[in-house]
Amino acid sequence: MKFSFKNDYSEGCHPNILQALLESNLNQQAGYGEDEYSLKAKELIKEKIKNPYSEIYFVSGGTQANLIVISSVLRPYQCVISAGTGHVLNNETGAIEATGHKILSIEKEDGKLTPSDIIPVLENHRNIPHQVMPKLVYISNSTELGTIYTLKELEELSFFCKENNLYLFMDGARMGHGLTSETSDLTLAKVTELTDIFYLGGTKNGALIGEAIVVNNQGLKQDFAFNIKQKGALLAKGRLLGIQFLELMKNDLYFDLAKHANQQAMKIKKAMKERGVQFLSDTYTNQIFPVLNNNLIEKLSEKFEFYVWKKIDENFSAIRLITSWNTGDQPVNDFIEIIQKEL
Repeated sequence: MKFSFKNDYSEGCHPNILQALLESNLNQQAGYGEDEYSLKAKELIKEKIKNPYSEIYFVSGGTQANLIVISSVLRPYQCVISAGTGHVLNNETGAIEATGHKILSIEKEDGKLTPSDIIPVLENHRNIPHQVMPKLVYISNSTELGTIYTLKELEELSFFCKENNLYLFMDGARMGHGLTSETSDLTLAKVTELTDIFYLGGTKNGALIGEAIVVNNQGLKQDFAFNIKQKGALLAKGRLLGIQFLELMKNDLYFDLAKHANQQAMKIKKAMKERGVQFLSDTYTNQIFPVLNNNLIEKLSEKFEFYVWKKIDENFSAIRLITSWNTGDQPVNDFIEIIQKEL
């Protein structure tokens, strides 16, 4: 069987979660997120983000989180600003558009937005009331290209959004990987301080399912839970999500798992760079995009699964490799061995 570097959710979940689910299985609990595990998990998250006033909501997946957040905070005539690589644009089957909200796209090679990127969009949407109103800036950390925001970049973007009456929403499907990157100077507390709303992704970092939406802007809290219920995201057995996040938040397991995934990717990146391999983007998270000869890609495909991300020319293509919380040394070493033999 081929080892998969296609994504970071091919495995089930961390054993601590399975054990906790088993041990608590027959305990009766309140429903709809009012169980003791969910309540404890929320308190732990508030400790980590250093903000007791944020509201925490657990939902099952990233697309669901994005859909709920955007449809909750925007009025019908307001729209989203996103990088062209944004998950809401390319991988959610028009979920956001189906709620009646347009997405304005900005093409960025590194997947990150800056104030200078957004200014032209605002200037081109001043024909009030004949155009949609830009209201929410959607970003990801880490991005869909594996890049991350620095503290300075996020501070500048946050200030710009406040100055221009825009909400700043961070997709955190790979938040753990972004914050534990060896080049990151961001903290979870700073993300909380600088965004109106974000979420902590569990699905791609050791959970069976689950994302934790964190609402920081006091003005966005009212009636948020109603939209979760209406969109079918309020689980009767909310304990399923609460238990998982309780385990992930204990002893910083969430960050340890993400750090492990990053380190495994960096081992492969280092070995490739030593052999002169170029990369589509310079990433330090669990996603890397090496540019390889098509013949070598074909050879690697005999033992490993991964996506061919982008055709460079007739002879070379960029592939995407993603490591997970459970990626062991053996597949990493086997991959490196082929690279060292062939290059």
